[in-house]
Amino acid sequence: MGVGDDATGEALGRDRTTASGGKPLLFLTRRIPEPGPTLLRDSLTLRGGEEDRDLTPVELLEGVRGVAAVLCTLRERIDDAVLDAAGPSLRVVSNFAVGYDNIDVAAATARGVLVTNTPGVLTEATADLAWALILAAARRVPEGDRMVRSGAFHGWAPTMLLGVDVAGATLGIVGMGQIGRAVARRAVGFSMPVVYTRRSGPLEATETPAGAEWRYCSDLDSLLVQADIISVHVPLTEGTHHLLGARELALVRPGAVLVNTARGPVVHEEALVEALRGGPLGAAGLDVYEDEPAVHPGLAGLENVVLLPHLGSATHAARGRMAELAARNAIAALSGARVPHPVNLEALGSPDR
Repeated sequence: MGVGDDATGEALGRDRTTASGGKPLLFLTRRIPEPGPTLLRDSLTLRGGEEDRDLTPVELLEGVRGVAAVLCTLRERIDDAVLDAAGPSLRVVSNFAVGYDNIDVAAATARGVLVTNTPGVLTEATADLAWALILAAARRVPEGDRMVRSGAFHGWAPTMLLGVDVAGATLGIVGMGQIGRAVARRAVGFSMPVVYTRRSGPLEATETPAGAEWRYCSDLDSLLVQADIISVHVPLTEGTHHLLGARELALVRPGAVLVNTARGPVVHEEALVEALRGGPLGAAGLDVYEDEPAVHPGLAGLENVVLLPHLGSATHAARGRMAELAARNAIAALSGARVPHPVNLEALGSPDR
């Protein structure tokens, strides 16, 4: 069966739980942008979604009871306990995110529950944000802003807030997926050679844009010793947890800049603090954190790190498209239509269906 096959929707559309009005029941874990809520209400009976806050564990368990679908965000952990609370009526978990490390996909698959995500629609917004962090960290933009606001700026000086050049520097992309490639494409305008790692091997020559210099690295170490600026774009898995730890950070070039817009636990934050305090890292820009929303106490006290509150996809257009796609994934899964972005089609063959 191919991805998005019509049979996906047909299989999930049978034997589903419906509310008193005859429409399948979906639990929305928190408020999402339009057109998501309107699409959901047109086709399903909607529970939740009124507030924009984290649910308590009890609220999450109560919310999923007896539903046919859950539309969740990366802030909710969908594990055995949640899946058991939902019960056999649950047919689909639609994630409002590209990554789905917040969902126990194996547990969902074992129960015949389809998992979906929202790839593609946030690629450009996240790539833009990665570049905002690159430039801000390399040119010490937040430090300059704080200086002016505090009244400490007393005029131009030859040695004030010296940063590092971005144009012509070597950009290292750790994970050359859709977002990684979007970040790399923007490097052409800065005349930057790009070195990259990619789980599935080097890209085809035809995938390198005109005027770009992209070189594949077969291992992370070889990338780290070459790159002046390193941007992280891998999913969070068992294999990428603490991918950049003390050993790896010790390999980077003196003064290098590290940016992470992927998932926080990919970078070991304690090791990052030490690398920023005593070298070799010159600066870092973070949009995600190891124990989000908590930030390692050592990071907040450092001047050479830019800290953002997980803004990668935070544009009106990107978040609206995410909401629309997450809603359409859930609706399609329950109506017998083609599911746009299934993660685990093998769930449909589970004996527990």
